[in-house]
Amino acid sequence: MSKESSIIGENIKRLRLQKDLSQDKLARLADIAFPTLTKIESGETPNPTIETVKKIATALGVSIDELMK
Repeated sequence: MSKESSIIGENIKRLRLQKDLSQDKLARLADIAFPTLTKIESGETPNPTIETVKKIATALGVSIDELMK
């Protein structure tokens, strides 16, 4: 697992919890598969595609940069 991926996963989880969203709800809002989201958050997916990260960022109402910092 790369450091960047783990940061992305941690940031997604933090922002999701701040917005009081379940993983299932965020996956539906982002139009991605639930297992995909859980694997990204846990760091199991080392390199999520930029398209997936874009969908999650849009669903959370943040920029891709915010997910990566």
